[in-house]
Amino acid sequence: MSKKQENPTTHALIDFLHSQTPTTLQRLYTRPSACLAIIRLLSPLERQLVMSLLWLEGPVETQSITNWITLEGRSAYEHALKSLAKLQILPNSKEQILLQASFKSGLRNGLTGSGQVASFGALVEPDNDMGTLPTEMLDNYAVERWDTILHFMVTSGTEQASARPSEGVLYLLEHSGLMSNEHGRRIITSAGFQFLLQSPHAQLWEFILSYLRMMAEREDMDMVDILGFFFMLSMTQPGQHYSTHTLSPTQLIMVSDLRDFGLVYFPSDTTTSFQPTRFATTLTSYTSSFSDHDLTIENGADLSQEFVVLETNYHVYAYTNNPLQIAVLNLFVSFKARFPNMIMGSLTRDSVKKALVNGITADQILSYLVTHAHPQMRKNNPIIPVTVQDQIRLWELERHRVKGQDGYLYKEFASMNDYEVVVQYARELGVVLWENASRRMFFADAAGRVHIRSYIERRTAL
Repeated sequence: MSKKQENPTTHALIDFLHSQTPTTLQRLYTRPSACLAIIRLLSPLERQLVMSLLWLEGPVETQSITNWITLEGRSAYEHALKSLAKLQILPNSKEQILLQASFKSGLRNGLTGSGQVASFGALVEPDNDMGTLPTEMLDNYAVERWDTILHFMVTSGTEQASARPSEGVLYLLEHSGLMSNEHGRRIITSAGFQFLLQSPHAQLWEFILSYLRMMAEREDMDMVDILGFFFMLSMTQPGQHYSTHTLSPTQLIMVSDLRDFGLVYFPSDTTTSFQPTRFATTLTSYTSSFSDHDLTIENGADLSQEFVVLETNYHVYAYTNNPLQIAVLNLFVSFKARFPNMIMGSLTRDSVKKALVNGITADQILSYLVTHAHPQMRKNNPIIPVTVQDQIRLWELERHRVKGQDGYLYKEFASMNDYEVVVQYARELGVVLWENASRRMFFADAAGRVHIRSYIERRTAL
């Protein structure tokens, strides 16, 4: 068994489900759509274990299953058991293995089409005032909504500021740490720039997980309803109409929120049905059916993801007319000229430091340049010239040459003995930042002020 098989990549949502209570998970498993969606998220080995046990009416001796496992696969097997136990799919037991009852029942119902059919959504005819949006237009709608979010992240606080997303999206961007609010001006953070380096599918899931965590903080929201709705969406068909009458109050709020993400479409708040987009129907896939090509279909943009040429003299040539790609480059490149299919610019001390001030790191800048390097540059080893790498890191180090820290200066001790006793006490507290014995003075972190002051007062009182 290869290392890749031994350590399968866990879907981001599985980690979130691991953090849920057993009661929440067991309630969730009463919904067949949730069980089917989770099966798609499991690793191949976890899925094989579940499907092998699904149609058995009784438990299986642990030793019987262990006999199936080779010595090389033992680590992966134990990892799979632990993950399934955290998900409350396989109860912890050293003697026997048996699927948890509600999950087994839910998955059986999902595979056979019985049980709670409503958990897959209620198909309806479109409203007269709504009509049916063709799949191609739904795709464009989803991309436009998502691009609005990404463009705002990149351009907010700059002269190229773009259209604003909804207030709910703006709040989520701040709540998730992807943007910060500096004196009423929203700017992208280091975490936000790292977010832009991910694939579109990974971006979407990180955003959704931030939304799930935010919703979990609200006492009036039922996590089972929230997760159940996401799993229901992942089982729908893009372009079909689904009724809102079967949704809970929590899910009705979510429909409105998810419209802003590009996951569902409905023209007005008075409509009684919605259409899921392909963003929604690929939620429980490891990769999205949307490619990078699909996510840049607007504006006739150049769709290549390998478009940057960087020379040893710091000149940058970007063969693109994609607005988002240009906006990202503008975060750390000083533009000199713009042509129909190319941007010319330079990496300068000021342009890089502007990015560093906003929390973007040197490693993130270099990672972006490597990820989007032109095929011609990929013939080089390393891809980014060493001189350029070193200079970008040196510009970053310039910001860390002086470090400010709050504290208090202690001086004018009556004697050297008094100084040495007090500074030794401060050393034991671990708060001494600077000291000068010849001048009988030291500087200590503000966190130790109360303790040091109390210690000096006790000595003075003796």
